[in-house]
Amino acid sequence: MKLTYQDLLEKMTNMEMLAIPPEKGEMGGNFSSYDRNSSYDPSTDTYSQWGANRDCDGYIRMEKDRLVAFEMEGPGVIWRIWSANPQEGHIRIYTENEQKEKMDMPFRKLFERYAYDESRVEWPANFPELMPILSRGRNRFIPIPFNHYCKVTLDPGWGEFYHITYTKFPSCVELPEYSLDMEIEVQTALAVLDRKFYLRGKEAYEANQLENTLVENLTLNCEAGEQKILYQSDKPLAISGIWLLADEKQCAWEDLEKLRMEIYWDGEKEKSVSCSLASFFGVIKESCEYRSWPVSKTERECAAFWYMPCKSVIIKIINNHNIKLRLDFRIRYADISMDEAEQLMRFHAKEHGTEFAYLEKERFEKSGDRWPDWPVLLCKGRGRFCGMHLVVDNHFVKPENEAEEWWYGIADNKTIDWWWGEGDEKFFVDGEKFPSSFGTGSEDYIGYAWAAEPPHVYFDSAYAVQNAVPLDGNGNTSLLRFHICDAIPFQNQFEGFLEKYNDNGWSVNATCEYTVTPFWYVLHDGNQVDPYQ
Repeated sequence: MKLTYQDLLEKMTNMEMLAIPPEKGEMGGNFSSYDRNSSYDPSTDTYSQWGANRDCDGYIRMEKDRLVAFEMEGPGVIWRIWSANPQEGHIRIYTENEQKEKMDMPFRKLFERYAYDESRVEWPANFPELMPILSRGRNRFIPIPFNHYCKVTLDPGWGEFYHITYTKFPSCVELPEYSLDMEIEVQTALAVLDRKFYLRGKEAYEANQLENTLVENLTLNCEAGEQKILYQSDKPLAISGIWLLADEKQCAWEDLEKLRMEIYWDGEKEKSVSCSLASFFGVIKESCEYRSWPVSKTERECAAFWYMPCKSVIIKIINNHNIKLRLDFRIRYADISMDEAEQLMRFHAKEHGTEFAYLEKERFEKSGDRWPDWPVLLCKGRGRFCGMHLVVDNHFVKPENEAEEWWYGIADNKTIDWWWGEGDEKFFVDGEKFPSSFGTGSEDYIGYAWAAEPPHVYFDSAYAVQNAVPLDGNGNTSLLRFHICDAIPFQNQFEGFLEKYNDNGWSVNATCEYTVTPFWYVLHDGNQVDPYQ
């Protein structure tokens, strides 16, 4: 199978592709600067220094004075490069031929330019949505494909912290050669994609603008404590949009946390979606308006654009308020064949707190070798992990002593060490003992940086959002990270964790509690296991 560069760009927005079962040989993950003191001993099946936290400068190996940050055989594509502090030391990217770099530029310029030539003036790339700066974090979502081999090195003075996110394709896939000399068609395609990202949640997903789709407007009057069916269909279809319309007289946005959604596919007794409406739409009561590619919240509506094929469906709403509520929904769907419905995967979303399921819980306590891993998703089957909505309840008593710097102090000179987000993401795929995704911090995984230091800001983008955060960090935070082009495929098992260093009660009158809603697809072939019910 031959893919063009435009085909790769299509993967960055096409929600339908997420429901296609991954082929054998398809893999995804990231290379990062995580602390190499964290290790696994196969002779004892135990982990050592699993919470090591010097994540700024790890590497695969040194080649003279350059560190090797990424190395992989193809065919594959680098989707995302991120850094918290890129500087003037050069990044060099080799594809196919290890002897000649395909890209050579100051690391900092990578997040400002498409190409770099010291002999001439280079204009900024001007792709603000593909290269967003999110609360100090530098991101670049411009695909770099390779067929046989790719290596990324960093010269001295490159800076601190990096992530390089990739997909590896089956060997039958042929990819285009990456070139810094963009053809007009590629330049145009990138510009179109950048504009699509800017219009996320708007033009691209207006309810009546997609061909071959039907829209139903639904009103639900739900008594206190009542469970009602919102939508039911006994025919094969694919839902591509669910809207909740604002009605301040009947249902305010702060009501959403006590309204639950349950979705049952194909006549099954076990629900595949079980979460508050707030989590389904990626918000908490403190959330501001935001727009991402899969979900959004505006003054007039909340919307979700996951592609959800099925043979039949029942959507239920549970009103856990003590008052009657009227809810106005809109659902967009398209008819599909029974063959399509049977071949495609089902969408899952399960809201939960601390849930270890089948894991040996003792290993995840402070005395255990798996601490500080906190489970985000534990599932079995064939599918794709597509991201999460993370809510952090981080409350503490303001210290009596005044800090020398803004609010609670800077770096190691703080009156209180309140920051919750040092923990790395670790994603284990198909039973691997060492994670193929091992990050450098929770905020780094999301796409921002240096979040322990004020000011704390709202941001949104196609794949990463912070729509609620207290000005001083004391309170509730709401975060979203989506994997669309870089969805992580698995053939039989996925175990995803975030490190959580602070206990739920980490000091006197101080709490740090996580609630997460992971989003994933899995093939309902009888082998799937979803422990969250």
